[in-house]
Amino acid sequence: MKYLVMVEGSHADYEAMSGRGSAQSPAWDKESLTAMFDFMNTLNEELRASGEMLDGQGLTDPAETRLVSLDAEGRPVVTDGPYAETKEVLAGYWVLECASLERVTEIAARVARCPQPAGAPEYPVVIRRIDETGPSQD
Repeated sequence: MKYLVMVEGSHADYEAMSGRGSAQSPAWDKESLTAMFDFMNTLNEELRASGEMLDGQGLTDPAETRLVSLDAEGRPVVTDGPYAETKEVLAGYWVLECASLERVTEIAARVARCPQPAGAPEYPVVIRRIDETGPSQD
C-alpha cells in the first residue's frame, strides 16, 4: 500500500533554521542543522535501498506559498503567503510503498526522532494512506 507521510512546521521554525529564533522556536546552530540533514539523508537512503521510498521532499519557507481560488465569476484570486492565521504548515513529505500500516508507522516513529535543538517545537508525523481505488492515472 502507498502512504503519504508528512512532517509539519511553522514559519517561525523556518526562521529559526535560518538563525533567527523566537519565543516559538529557538535558533538552530550549524551543528543542529547538520545533525538534522544527516539524519534525514540517512533515512532517505535506507528507504530508497529498501524500495519503499517513491518520493520525498522538504518544502520551502511558507513565505513562498501561493493560494489560488476562484471568485464568484470564476476568475482566479491569488494570495501570497505567509499567513499569520496559519499555525502549522506542511514542511516535507514522503510517498512510501509499505507492506503494512505497522511498517509505515515504524518509519514515522523514526522520523519523529529527528534531532533538533532543545526547546524546538515538536509536531506529530502524519500518515495518510493513498487511495488507489479511483480512476486510472494513465
